Amino acid sequence: MRWNKYTLTTTTEAEDLISTMMMEVGIEGIEIEDKIPLSESDKSQMFVDILPEGPMDDGVAYISFYLEPEQDNEAMLAAVKEGLEEIKGWGIDIGEATIVASETEDKDWINNWKEYFHQFYVDDILIKPSWEEVKPEDREKLLIQIDPGTAFGTGMHETTQLCIRQIRKYVTPETVMLDVGTGSGILSIAAIKLGAKYALGTDLDPCAINATKENMEVNGITEEQFSVMIGNIIDDKEVQDAAGYERYDIVVANILADVLVPLTPVIVNQMKQGALYITSGIIDNKEETVVEAVKAAGLEVLEVTYQGEWVSVTARKN
Repeated sequence: MRWNKYTLTTTTEAEDLISTMMMEVGIEGIEIEDKIPLSESDKSQMFVDILPEGPMDDGVAYISFYLEPEQDNEAMLAAVKEGLEEIKGWGIDIGEATIVASETEDKDWINNWKEYFHQFYVDDILIKPSWEEVKPEDREKLLIQIDPGTAFGTGMHETTQLCIRQIRKYVTPETVMLDVGTGSGILSIAAIKLGAKYALGTDLDPCAINATKENMEVNGITEEQFSVMIGNIIDDKEVQDAAGYERYDIVVANILADVLVPLTPVIVNQMKQGALYITSGIIDNKEETVVEAVKAAGLEVLEVTYQGEWVSVTARKN
């Protein structure tokens, strides 16, 4: 089966209103292409420290949507054009507002990304998606199954692997861990698989709830072992209170260096005396920035480890 693809050329000013209008008239799948730079808020939720410079915003946006040939395409296009006229009537610049039609092959849009994620190893730990089989030679390895979905990382990134190695080094059967920026839950799941007693994950993205629950299920991990809270622990007192104070044996944070700086003096309050602070997400030229922030918070730096151009800093609250 082929899909009918329609691409609207409009303005970045109008793209949000037009996208909302399209969903209201019954269009389910929308793709937006523009050159708007990421906001600081967007960057703070990503697991990279340096982003490539993109082209300058030219004010143009392309909104593509897909309709099945069996649908009443003419009626849907008429509804879109009517919605465009209404938005234009509000004094919004909708640009040229031309719609170009084309055809595209039928795809499983939700699962299409799976072809890029395959099993890999962190030393003798096997990390694999649930749809791949364990090879006979890997049956004795510690297995972690992660299906990241479309929103979170898989663990393939060097920063995640650095954290897993440090967690493995320090985890005990009594470890209670706080995982800041848990995402797919991979670090908490790894900690529990390695013997930790309990982990709490925090994240800014509500999608983390479903992502972690799905990954908990495939790994046989219960809610008594791992739970997730949505909110910003840096400046949200309710999140800080709910997480608890002087409670955690390990705090792990695989996030941007620029987020680790304000996080560190706050998160020491959640740490027990003698607790460990494992950080990564740090590009090598930000190493000293994080080390200084860790020391300024009164923590003792125990180790700095490296993989490629990425850095992990492990410290202790004395």
